Amino acid sequence: MSHPLLNLREGPVARLRMNRPQLHNAFDAELIGALTGALQAVGGDDSVRVVVLEGEGASFSAGADLNWMRGMAAASEDENRTDSLALARLMRTLNELPKPTIAKVHGAAFGGGVGLVACCDIAIGAHEAKFGLTESKLGLLPAVISPYVIEAIGARQARRWFASAEIFDAEQACAMGLLHDVVHPTTLDTAVQRQVDLLLKAGPVASAQAKALVRQVASHSDGARHDADNAALIARLRVSPEGQEGLSAFLDKRKPSWCD
Repeated sequence: MSHPLLNLREGPVARLRMNRPQLHNAFDAELIGALTGALQAVGGDDSVRVVVLEGEGASFSAGADLNWMRGMAAASEDENRTDSLALARLMRTLNELPKPTIAKVHGAAFGGGVGLVACCDIAIGAHEAKFGLTESKLGLLPAVISPYVIEAIGARQARRWFASAEIFDAEQACAMGLLHDVVHPTTLDTAVQRQVDLLLKAGPVASAQAKALVRQVASHSDGARHDADNAALIARLRVSPEGQEGLSAFLDKRKPSWCD
């Protein structure tokens, strides 16, 4: 069985490539753990100057893995809280990584995949990329990733996309601030490399600490409390009647009761 994450080094650049192409790099506990561990490792590696996050195959990341969702639907609220805190740790580790990060986005970026994009310092997407915060279709909400997505796109936009679960394209993602640039798929590698080159030209300490400065100036809340509250929220939603119905309908490939 192939490893869910490839850690590729190109001199001072670490490329973390989600490697579940047959499942469009969907999240499960193993991928979340592998990505968290890899980020912690490169964060403490003085030889790493830039981190590029990307996906193998047709998609960046299509959100939650079907089997993982099935397991969480059957799990207790406490088990869901623990599971959600693991995802919260991944997002916070990426968001606060002491290295500049670039999201290279192609294909689908749904749910937690949008969270990864929002947590990266620079996000570049191909024209064909599609995005979606689709949790409300299941009677859930993107609670754990919400601090990062709201910071990226703003509260007004988040109110629409969190509630509607509508799919949006790369141009819309760029207009909202989720992406910094949108390029033709054939030039995505070149556009990412241009950002890598710019970051490598910056002072290592300055580029690494830039996000900490921004966070210090902009922050006005307790991050750990956010994680706990949001993990508790998604755990409650997953075991609620609406959450159970939404997850069951999705797994059974039928419309949930509120669509009848």
